[in-house]
Amino acid sequence: MFELLLCSIFTILPDYLIRRYRQGKRIGHEITLFSVWYELRFGITACAILTISLISVIFYFHPSSMHVSSFFRTVTILPEKGGRVVEIYVDNDQVVNAGDPLFRIDNRVEREAVAMAEQRIAEIRAQMDVSRADLAVADGNLEQARGAYNQVRDELKVKSDLLSRGTNAVSRREVERLEVSLTTRQGGLNAAEASKTVIETKLESLLPAQLANAQASLRSSEAELSKTVVRAGIKGKVQQFALQNGDFVSPILRPAGILIPEKEEETIFQAGFNQIATQVIKPGVISEVSCASLPFEIIPMVITDVQPVIATGQFRPSDQLLDITERAKAGTFLAKMVPLYPETIATVPLGSKCIANAYTNTHDQLEDPEISSGRWLFLHMVQTVGVVHAILLRVQTMLWPIQSLVFSGH
Repeated sequence: MFELLLCSIFTILPDYLIRRYRQGKRIGHEITLFSVWYELRFGITACAILTISLISVIFYFHPSSMHVSSFFRTVTILPEKGGRVVEIYVDNDQVVNAGDPLFRIDNRVEREAVAMAEQRIAEIRAQMDVSRADLAVADGNLEQARGAYNQVRDELKVKSDLLSRGTNAVSRREVERLEVSLTTRQGGLNAAEASKTVIETKLESLLPAQLANAQASLRSSEAELSKTVVRAGIKGKVQQFALQNGDFVSPILRPAGILIPEKEEETIFQAGFNQIATQVIKPGVISEVSCASLPFEIIPMVITDVQPVIATGQFRPSDQLLDITERAKAGTFLAKMVPLYPETIATVPLGSKCIANAYTNTHDQLEDPEISSGRWLFLHMVQTVGVVHAILLRVQTMLWPIQSLVFSGH
């Protein structure tokens, strides 16, 4: 309507003035309701052409979007394992820090597992103390066996020497008995050394390995026990938290609530523009946003990034062939924008419904010394008609609260 009124000033109005003051035709006489088309056909036709052209130029070079919002992340409060709630530490709408406990589920089984692991460690350490005592006993037995072996060996050496000289003081039978005794003592010595080696191996390898295994089992049990206390992963505000003692929570069947992280320093607005504006919307383009949560305010923005793909074209393999007619709906391409002045959105809640205008900037092209006159005029016209779209945005901003409060019925 605004474009039509603007164009009529340069088309219908001059045509009427010519008819009225040059040809002497008057409204209600020569110009009636039935003859208005014939009398003002040139102005009406030019007005329609000019209006359509103006609207096309405005909405192509200065596109708008009715789908603008500042998305925010939510974190579902889920336990790592299912169980029945036995203790609750926070209330709904409470602000928590990272690591703060939220609630605890029944942990009797996990506590028993920790106690068993601790008892197993204590048992292995007691076995190590016993093995050290056994090692001392084995050292004593080894010394005793070595002494007995050395005694028989020395006695055998003396008597064998006497027997070789032909003396009658030692009989061959006695020497043979000492040889058998020496073999027996050698076996006892070997057994004592083997017994000591077994105990040393047990102390140095077996029991430490068992102790390490028991300690790993204790750590695993303690980790399972820690899972029974659900903690906040990040700082935020607890929402939809209505747990009661005795409720059963599960990582699959039932979450406990939602944690909304604290607001980030830089708020990013995301707008979905029509695909026809793909060649116009670029990083660095200036835009304006108006939000329902901040009535009668225009927020200046700058586009920082444009999503290189359109969501409706995404493809994921399945067991059915893709029918392109199922993707006939044209999607929008996503542009991300941030406020030029961060303080202007301090009172805008995240997730607010907004509308946006983007404005094509032709200053760099106009500064080209080799630009032609026609293109110079066209680029100036593109810059100028952006004012029309800016006015329309401000009119929408003024009417939005009235439409929402009076005419929507809500």
